[in-house]
Amino acid sequence: MLDDQTPKTGYFDAEACDLSEFEALLAQTTATDSVPHATDVQENVPIYDMGALRDHLSDLSARRTLMAEWAQVLRYGAGALVLKTAYSDTSPIDAATVAYDAIIAAEKSGDGGGADHFAASGANDRIWNSLQKLCEYDPETFLHYFANTSIDAVCEAWLGPNYQMTAQINLVHPGGAAQQAHRDYHLGFQTAEVSGAYPAHVHDLSPVMTLQGGIAHCDIPIESGPTKLLPFSQLYRPGYAAWRRADFRAVFEERCIQLPLSKGDAVFFSPALFHAAGSNSSADIHRMVNLLQVSSAFGRAMEVVDRTGMCKLLYPHALAALRSGTLARAELDAAISATAEGYSFPTNLDRDPPTNGLAPQTQQAAFRSALNEGLEADAFAARLDEMDARRRP
Repeated sequence: MLDDQTPKTGYFDAEACDLSEFEALLAQTTATDSVPHATDVQENVPIYDMGALRDHLSDLSARRTLMAEWAQVLRYGAGALVLKTAYSDTSPIDAATVAYDAIIAAEKSGDGGGADHFAASGANDRIWNSLQKLCEYDPETFLHYFANTSIDAVCEAWLGPNYQMTAQINLVHPGGAAQQAHRDYHLGFQTAEVSGAYPAHVHDLSPVMTLQGGIAHCDIPIESGPTKLLPFSQLYRPGYAAWRRADFRAVFEERCIQLPLSKGDAVFFSPALFHAAGSNSSADIHRMVNLLQVSSAFGRAMEVVDRTGMCKLLYPHALAALRSGTLARAELDAAISATAEGYSFPTNLDRDPPTNGLAPQTQQAAFRSALNEGLEADAFAARLDEMDARRRP
């Protein structure tokens, strides 16, 4: 049966998004009896005291009951939750902060450091792939930092076992500006045109493939700009089509909430939740958060394919077919889709940063661009090698 949010064509279109339907979803409230393990509900977001709940994680039945509650919150409830004292001992946080500060300083003295894909270069300090870099810089600290049962449980609650962890440090200095409302990886990191090319059921799938989280490396009062969240906004199915619209962003600014965090707390939310980093209006708080982007094990292909080698072999034949007109452009596109890598991620964001604040160029796009340019085969092969070099760890 079709509901009010089901597109009649099977695709979501920004122009067809209904603001009144969106606002009706936002009007919900979180009933305390729907989150029995929460110690509090603030601004509709349930707060979980892991100091009291940590023992639940060592018992399979109690652990699953708690994880099921978290999954309900993320999918059908407010879409966000806070784990207070996710770190009962914050010494691993402090040690990791020292390491991250050193990494930031080293990267700044090298190539200028990593810009934030939603902020002007220099406004924030960003460490792409903070997961690998911390492990390489200080494996002992890495061990203790990620030996955290609360973080592990909430990731498994949403993604199941065998999830894949990635992380990026974001350090926002006093005066750092707020982001605009957005949704996140996967479809939120695509252009409106690319996102709209995916059918509606894939829009439903995208949010359950990743989990967004943030570990507070310092106390984060409201004036320092904790993440702005819009509870229940993940329930709006066409949200990946709607989030760029000015009227939807205006509603976000009117109704979004912010929750203060203490060092060692963690916030987790659906990537489909409308959210944005807040502005840091404090005088002296340098807001450091380790942004976790955790992926489902099912987001990877079953086989390893040498797509670069295939592209090099195919390209001269595709170029000849284009020049002779023996294949139509749609036929060439189909062959390219079967050959070249069509997704921008995973990549090394230090060397292969997002373009237009969204995603690096895909191999498929490079293939089509080379054909449009009439690039000769050896030049295209060199371009592919350059792309591969940028993506390597």
